[in-house]
Amino acid sequence: MDSSEFTRRVLDAEPTLYHISKTILKNDHDCADAVQEAILTAFRKLGSLREERYFKTWLCRIMINECYKIHRRSKRYVSYDDYIGSEHYEDVKPETELYTALSKLKDKFRLVITLHYIEGFKQSEIASMLRIPEGTVKSRLSKARTELRALLNGEDMIDEVV
Repeated sequence: MDSSEFTRRVLDAEPTLYHISKTILKNDHDCADAVQEAILTAFRKLGSLREERYFKTWLCRIMINECYKIHRRSKRYVSYDDYIGSEHYEDVKPETELYTALSKLKDKFRLVITLHYIEGFKQSEIASMLRIPEGTVKSRLSKARTELRALLNGEDMIDEVV
């Protein structure tokens, strides 16, 4: 893959990278840093990409790793509720019940929902990105849908979704 093809594919994947970073990090500055670092790492390690058809999946895995690295490094985790109330959140207006319900999910459930339903990745691709069994992805999607359904119907969850 040459540099122009790499650039084209990165630009195509940029919205996905932002969604993934926002799911894990929340802070726009950290998200921008993570996207930049992921792209730089991908360019440096382009030779390790085995099959070009899996470029986006490979790039998303790098993105997820970078987000977790920044998350560990910062040690200043802000809860999603605190973030919604902060001045950083002024640009985004969560006006739908679905958005509010999604924001109440645990990170691991919100991430698989984002990757599957918003970004359109297959369950097998998500399993590869997150380095978890495909059955775990299916289970998380199922639990997330159950919790979302309950939240949207105004029901209280008796057992917290694990």
